[in-house]
Amino acid sequence: MRKQDMNRDWAATAATLSQALPYMQRYNDATVVIKLGGHAMGSDEAMDEFARDVVLMRQVGVNPVIIHGGGPMINSMLKRLGIESKFVDGKRVTDAATMEVVEMVLSGLVNARIVQAISEQGGRAVGVSGKDSGLIICEPEDPTLGLVGKPTKVNPRLLLDMAEKELIPVIAPLGMGMNGETFNINGDTAAGAIAAALKADRLLLLTDVSGVKNASGEVLTELTASQIQEMTADGTIAGGMIPKTQTALDALAAGVRAAVILDGRAPNACLLELFTEHGAGSIIRAG
Repeated sequence: MRKQDMNRDWAATAATLSQALPYMQRYNDATVVIKLGGHAMGSDEAMDEFARDVVLMRQVGVNPVIIHGGGPMINSMLKRLGIESKFVDGKRVTDAATMEVVEMVLSGLVNARIVQAISEQGGRAVGVSGKDSGLIICEPEDPTLGLVGKPTKVNPRLLLDMAEKELIPVIAPLGMGMNGETFNINGDTAAGAIAAALKADRLLLLTDVSGVKNASGEVLTELTASQIQEMTADGTIAGGMIPKTQTALDALAAGVRAAVILDGRAPNACLLELFTEHGAGSIIRAG
């Protein structure tokens, strides 16, 4: 029989697991909505790591709900098909031809890839879109943008049923209009609306930045809604961070306990945020 000696790495791993216990107990049966995008979707390795994290979360009693983006994949497919995109104030105009490609990429290629990655790690994932079972009802966000939707109603019954069966929903950010038309929804916006309807314990917005930064460029680990509003008003929060923080504020106002903007490039970002003392991003609470 071969003898194995304990080493520091093993001891550190055991200590980490032990320290995670109270956080696992804290999040038992909690709903955590995760917006997946950016780096976490950029490579097979990153996708596999994310999938392992999600399966572990489900294994310890968390109810993860995943909403994904897919902008780069949509751009690539539109280019391959020779469909030219038009933009208004930096936002893509989604006409009928573009919408066909958007739905094909989001509900087909991207959604199926995430479901497969989770399944390969031993999880039970089911791919759906916001059109299924009337999950997300939309109205046009801006008539000049065409089929770009703003959620007006979310029916979480489908997601609640899946949670009871310990299934992991993977949701494409599409919605249905009152006349049956299909709308493309910003992934962050869709995640915020779903988190609000579920009264989620956490909304995790995975990004390619380390979090919300102050005027000196330092990441702020904890913020209140009022601080976010002040930093937006004075220009500290600007550009692409504005829609993410606004999504967080809207979710908090609707009953989500906290929203976190975290760096999806960090290894095991979701696990670090939920199951360690220091977290992995900027947590925003009401106040």
